[in-house]
Amino acid sequence: MTGKLESFTDINGNALSLDCQSHSGFCKEFIVSSPKVSIGKVMAYTCCVWLVAYTVFFFTENTAALSSAIIITLVGMVLHIHFVKVDHESLLVIGSLGIQMSSSYASGRETTSFIEMSKIKDIVINEAIHMHQIIYYLCVLLKDPNEPNTVSSVVPLFQSSKPRLNCLVKVYKSCQEILLKHK
Repeated sequence: MTGKLESFTDINGNALSLDCQSHSGFCKEFIVSSPKVSIGKVMAYTCCVWLVAYTVFFFTENTAALSSAIIITLVGMVLHIHFVKVDHESLLVIGSLGIQMSSSYASGRETTSFIEMSKIKDIVINEAIHMHQIIYYLCVLLKDPNEPNTVSSVVPLFQSSKPRLNCLVKVYKSCQEILLKHK
């Protein structure tokens, strides 16, 4: 197994790393990782919320403001870490079987889905217009069961990390190599 770690950025300019692991000629894994949760940002957010709560308490002498600020902050952090903050996303392409997509959250929770190779028409880089910018994303085109030459749906990859085009091209080329060997 060979692995190669490279640095890229996401669509917002934040740092990402791409780890390409070749398990065999027909099996490659791509792991896009984003930086861990910043303790400084968490502390700044917590201090701001609690400062506002203390100010409200100071003028109203109502302890409910302090209690609710603490509870809201703690619940907000837990929800963010468990449902929003993705540490890394992986794409495992196995030529004879299919594609497995996984997301690992900061809380340790993982989600995984699998698409059989017989359902895959192609893997492409697509573009979308979002507000005032063009965003590129890697996606899997699924065959229509009734008409194999048409596309029934599109499954976007790396939805949380949102890597830029240069990172997507690297993953795309490797995926195409495997798909061509399979056909």
